[in-house]
Order: sequence, then structure tokens, then C-alpha cells
Amino acid sequence: MKKYSWLTILTVMVLVIGCIGAACAEIIPPCEPGQQIGYPAVVLCETLTLREKPNTSAKTVKTLNYGDLPIVVGADLPEGPKEENGFVYCTLGDSEDSPCGWINSDYIFINPAWYVTEKKVTVYAWDDISAPKIALLDKDSRLPILKEEEDWYLVSLRGAVGWIHK
Repeated sequence: MKKYSWLTILTVMVLVIGCIGAACAEIIPPCEPGQQIGYPAVVLCETLTLREKPNTSAKTVKTLNYGDLPIVVGADLPEGPKEENGFVYCTLGDSEDSPCGWINSDYIFINPAWYVTEKKVTVYAWDDISAPKIALLDKDSRLPILKEEEDWYLVSLRGAVGWIHK
């Protein structure tokens, strides 16, 4: 009888330890439609200009940086965000005096899911564990997920991309 109880305890310990090691990240899903005025977006390039009008020669309202989270106005509506000439209308906060303007939609990702590391995590050049390692993320790193494919996440890395194994 003792033999089987020790075997059971050993099996449980192996399963618990295996489960503890498997958790690498928390996945924060995209926002659901609700009371917000739009959806958060994330800036994917080093700097991005918020402009008064939807063109590259319009006056600058503010310069945004990689990882900033403008709110794309109307992105939660069935007809989609207010868009013109490849620019979307955004606000930088939810108060009436928050800066508003137009940003080039090519350099943002609207309503991303987020990958938040719970331990150090390796990032690969492509979706294969034999691919070159391009980054090692520290615990509590937060990256937008651009795409999910089978056992992999494609994430943004300050203007570049990399793959994280699930």
C-alpha cells in the first residue's frame, strides 16, 4: 500500500512542477465592444505624428512614441473608424481636453491582444525553435500580439517582429 501512495505523491508532484514551468505568459485579450469611444491602438514605430488634418503636411499636434496607446475613435462601430487618406482619427485620452487628431493607420495596430511574460521568454526570428534567437524578454514584458499561428505568437518588438512559442 505504501508503494502506491508514494507513487501517487510522486506523480502529483511531477504534474504540479510541470504545470508551474509551463506558464510563460498571461494573454490579455482585445477589448470587447462596450461603452468606450473607440478602441485602443498601439504605436508600432519609433515615433508617429498626430496631425490636425489627415495628410502628412498638416500641422503636428503631438509626437507619439513606440508603445503609446491612442484611442481610435469609432473603431468599435460597424462601419469602422473615421478614416481618410490612410489616416484614422484618434484621441489621446478620454477627457474633453485630450489632444485629438489624425495618425497614419499603417503604423498602428488597433485593439491588440497582449503578451505579458511571467518569466524570461525567448523570441525567435521565425516560427521554429531552431530559428535564431533575436531577443530574451524579461519577466513582466508586455508586447502586442500581431498574429497567432498554431503554437506561436507573432509580437511587435520596437519596430521589428519576432515569434514566441506558446
